[in-house]
Amino acid sequence: MGNGAKAAQKRERNAKDNKVAKSQLKSNVKAMDIQCQICKSTFLKTTRAPQLTEHAVNKHSKTITECFPGYEIPTGGK
Repeated sequence: MGNGAKAAQKRERNAKDNKVAKSQLKSNVKAMDIQCQICKSTFLKTTRAPQLTEHAVNKHSKTITECFPGYEIPTGGK
């Protein structure tokens, strides 16, 4: 067997192992559940209260409850 055949076999083996990368863009858009009621900016589900408070104070000079009325600040218990 020549080197050309070995290279072709290696390419075939590698082609089987290659998987197509999937984009997370669609799932990230679906995860944008928290929305500011004033400017309608959306935030990921995983956004924490300090980030939302920072948005409310810096952008609107308001409190977190005024900008995000449906957001419940999680307690420490599991």
